Amino acid sequence: MNEAEANLPAGMHVFDRRLVRARRDRWSGQFAEHDFLFREVADRLADRLQDTTRRFPLALDLGSRAGVLGQVLAGRGGVERLVQAELSERLARRAAGHGAVVVADEESLPFADGSFDLILSCLSLHWANDLPGTLIQARRALKPDGLFLAALFGLGTLADLRQALLEAEVETAGGAGPRVSPFAELRDGAALLQRAGFALPVADADTITVTYPDALALMRDLARMGEANATVARPRRPLRRATLLRAAEIYGDRHRGADGRIPARFQVIYLTGWAPHPQQPKALKPGSARHRLAGALGATERPAGDKARPR
Repeated sequence: MNEAEANLPAGMHVFDRRLVRARRDRWSGQFAEHDFLFREVADRLADRLQDTTRRFPLALDLGSRAGVLGQVLAGRGGVERLVQAELSERLARRAAGHGAVVVADEESLPFADGSFDLILSCLSLHWANDLPGTLIQARRALKPDGLFLAALFGLGTLADLRQALLEAEVETAGGAGPRVSPFAELRDGAALLQRAGFALPVADADTITVTYPDALALMRDLARMGEANATVARPRRPLRRATLLRAAEIYGDRHRGADGRIPARFQVIYLTGWAPHPQQPKALKPGSARHRLAGALGATERPAGDKARPR
């Protein structure tokens, strides 16, 4: 247990963050071959910044992995200097060259209050045990009127895989444990930001669909992304080969398309909030909103559309 985990209230140890770090370390050398989903979401985050008129002299990439977001930004979105913070030292080394690099835990940020004009996070915060606490630390690390913009996997992600594994394990082993990590719900996003002290909180989501030849290929990709199940309550025994094959069969029978491939759906939740500042507009009462996310960012709203990348 690390220092951040030791300070969590009882009952909040959902994820084994030592295992998260170990898996990122293990697959760090192959991450670039499996980072397409991170690049896609990083591009969507960069697009949101691209539409603003703001400049951000100093930004933080929280959970930077191998520097994907830094590569995608490359001068976009008004970011002038970027600090990359990553839990895995081996991945952090691979982020060198795309900004300053710090090995740091999202749950125990080593930055002084008011350090950054912008904090970004691309597909990392769904591994936080204490997400409200992490958001509070991020808000404190922002300068007044600084922007927080994060993307994390949300409820509905890998729902088909979860169901196939559950049914297969019951059939082949007589019982089942949690094999896919839990995810936050979109409806809670803005409330979490508000609870953390952010002004003008906004949460929205989209779905990215990726196709694979079969469920086994999907699970291999997840492992090499560092996104395999790392819940504290996970079964310690590995899945039997018969269970894996049965899960792949169930998944394929129910979801295989005309091209012979299966879809994997990832719901991505975007959280946007501002560090309070006296000159900011005041939030409206619940249910009285008249402006969308584009307005909060000072942007022109454009249709996005889902993208898919075959594997």
